[in-house]
Amino acid sequence: MQKRKAGADELIALIIEGIEEVKGLDINLLDLRAIDNTVCDYFVICSGTSNTHVNAIVNSVQKIVSKAAQDKPWHVEGSDNAEWVLMDYVNVVVHVFQKQAREYYDIEGLWGDAKVTLVESSYNS
Repeated sequence: MQKRKAGADELIALIIEGIEEVKGLDINLLDLRAIDNTVCDYFVICSGTSNTHVNAIVNSVQKIVSKAAQDKPWHVEGSDNAEWVLMDYVNVVVHVFQKQAREYYDIEGLWGDAKVTLVESSYNS
C-alpha cells in the first residue's frame, strides 16, 4: 500500500494544529507562490517563549503531521540551541523562533512581497 502525501492546505492545517496544541505564539502564514525563484510555496512562522517551548512546538508539529499524514520533515535544523528551528516539509517550511531571534531575523520583512495571513488563536491576546 502506497502512503498518501498530504496536500499543502492539509499540511499547513496540521502544522498549525501542532503549534496551537502547545500554545505557540504569533502564527503567520506567508504565501510565497507569487514570488519568483522561491525554495518553497509557504512559510509558517511562529514564536515560543523559551528553548524548551520552541522544542515542544517542533515536537508537537512533527508528532501531529506524522500521525495524521504519515509525513515527516525532509530536514530539521536549529534544535540544538532552539532559538530558531527550521522544519522543511519541502513545499512548506516551518520557522519556530524565540521572540528576540524572530525580531532580529525579521523573516516577514525579508519576504515583504509575500501574502501574509495572521492565524488567530483563541489563547493569543
